[in-house]
Amino acid sequence: MATDRRPPQFPTFDRPDDERRHRKQRLAAALRLFGQFGFDEGIAGHITARDPERPDHFWVNPLGMSFKLLRVADLILVDDRGEVVEGDWPLNDAAFAIHSQIHAARPDVMAAAHAHSVHGKAWSTLRRPLDPLTQDACAFYGDHAVFDDYTGPVLDPEEGKRIAHVLGRNKAVILSNHGLLTVGQTSVDEAAWWFITMERSCQAQLLAEAAGTPVPIDPGEAARTAPLVGPPMAGWRAFQPLYEWIVRIQPDLLDE
Repeated sequence: MATDRRPPQFPTFDRPDDERRHRKQRLAAALRLFGQFGFDEGIAGHITARDPERPDHFWVNPLGMSFKLLRVADLILVDDRGEVVEGDWPLNDAAFAIHSQIHAARPDVMAAAHAHSVHGKAWSTLRRPLDPLTQDACAFYGDHAVFDDYTGPVLDPEEGKRIAHVLGRNKAVILSNHGLLTVGQTSVDEAAWWFITMERSCQAQLLAEAAGTPVPIDPGEAARTAPLVGPPMAGWRAFQPLYEWIVRIQPDLLDE
């Protein structure tokens, strides 16, 4: 039977509670998608969303819970001291060390995503930026950085500050010998999409370089393409089909 389906519209909210529920739903969906795409690696990886009323607090997946099983009800709220103020599960210390500093340094950022995805990890060992080999990779042209140091797992907020400094005003940073980190200014959707497409861009460049000598897009063309495929709303729009799909096949993720 036909249904009345309309194109998604960027949401606006009259009440903080509604905005909070929306962010948490998108956060749970993004984590399920990361699990579906194989971005989970044991207890590693986290996505955060700033709380709409308490900007120094963020929602995050708890330590030790599978991305593939996470629901809205499982998300925890963390304050700026690393204390869990809502939720029953513990916090991943690395999530606090990294994300607290990203959110503090970038008040314009609503969400941040980090995971140990296979191709992002592999590319990070090269300690260099992505080239504009494809149209999708142009979303990161002149808009990502490389944190070219590795000192072990990030458990100290001071190390998180260093990462935030290197990230700067960019949408993404490659953490050498570690993985990828992306941020979204407007939404969780945006941060999650930038991670997904950056991981795939790493995969595409690794494949291209393994096959031969890839020819990058002309710098002028890459610069003209970047504002078409790389602005915040482009990331938000690209995430919407994935959100609809994951909620359709895994509706329990919305359980509160």
